[in-house]
Amino acid sequence: MTKQTTATPDGTVPAAPAEATSVPQAPEPFPDPAPSPAPKPPRRVLRAVARWTAAALVLGGLGAGTAFGITSMERTDVPGLATESDGRWDYPELSLPALPAGSPRPYSDSNVAEIHHADLRRLLLPAPAGAVVDKKLDGGWVSTERYLSEYAKSSRSDLAQTLKDSAPRHVAARGWTMPDGTSTRIYLVRFNSTAFAQAFMDSIAGSGSEASLVGAPETVLDEGWSGAGKVAGTSSYAYDEAKPYGEARVRHGYVVAGDTLALVVQSRKGEESTRSVPFHQTVILQNQLLG
Repeated sequence: MTKQTTATPDGTVPAAPAEATSVPQAPEPFPDPAPSPAPKPPRRVLRAVARWTAAALVLGGLGAGTAFGITSMERTDVPGLATESDGRWDYPELSLPALPAGSPRPYSDSNVAEIHHADLRRLLLPAPAGAVVDKKLDGGWVSTERYLSEYAKSSRSDLAQTLKDSAPRHVAARGWTMPDGTSTRIYLVRFNSTAFAQAFMDSIAGSGSEASLVGAPETVLDEGWSGAGKVAGTSSYAYDEAKPYGEARVRHGYVVAGDTLALVVQSRKGEESTRSVPFHQTVILQNQLLG
C-alpha cells in the first residue's frame, strides 16, 4: 500500500520518518489543523436520552391535558376543590326519571301542552349531603291541606278556594334540615293543564302583593335573584322576608313549568339567617328537573 504525503504551504515535501530503531526527528511545522468534530456518544447514552425525552413529552402532554380539563370544568366538577366558602350545598348527581313508553318530555316539539308524564315524586329535588330528611315530607304524596299549611292563615282560605277550582291532580313534597339549622321544604303541584298552573300562580302574585307565608307576614322580591339557570319555557320567582325578620328569616320561590308549579321554602331560626346562595341553588336545580 502506497503511503501518502502532504505538502507544506511552501510546496516542499517533509522527509519520511526514520526507522523504528532510529531517533525520531522533529517534524516540520504545520498550520493549525481544523478542530475535530466532537466524539459521538455511545449508543447506550443515545438510547437513554431518547427514553427520557419520550417520557418528558408524554408527561408534558398529560400535564397540559389535565390543566385544560380543570380550566374548562365547573368549580364543583373538580375533585377535591372545596366550595364551602360560597355556601353551596353538596347535592347528589341529578338525572331525569324514565318516562312511560312513547311519552315525550314536557318541552319537546311533540308535547305542545307541556305535560309532565314522569312520576311527579321522581321530579322532586333530592336532599343534599348532610341533611336530615323530614319524615313527614319524605318525597311522597301529600294533601293539598299540607301544601296550604305553608301559607299564613290570612291568605289560606282564598288560596284554598282557588286551588280547589284549579283541580290539582297530585301534590308531592320533600323536606330536610341541614346541620346549620336551615330548613327546606319543596312542593310540586301538578294541574290538569298549563293554564291552571299559570292561573294559580297569578292568584298568588298577580295582584302585586305576594301571598304571605307562615313566619313571613310581609315579603319582597329577592333583589339578588337573576333567574340564572332557568330552563327555556319556564318561569321562576324568588322572594325574601321583609325586615324586621321574625323568629326565623323565610325565603321562598316558585317555578312554573308547564302543568306543574313548584314551591321552595327555606327558613332558619336564630341570629344567623338563611343564606341566599343555597336558596338560589335549590330553586335553580328544581327548575332544571322540571324542564
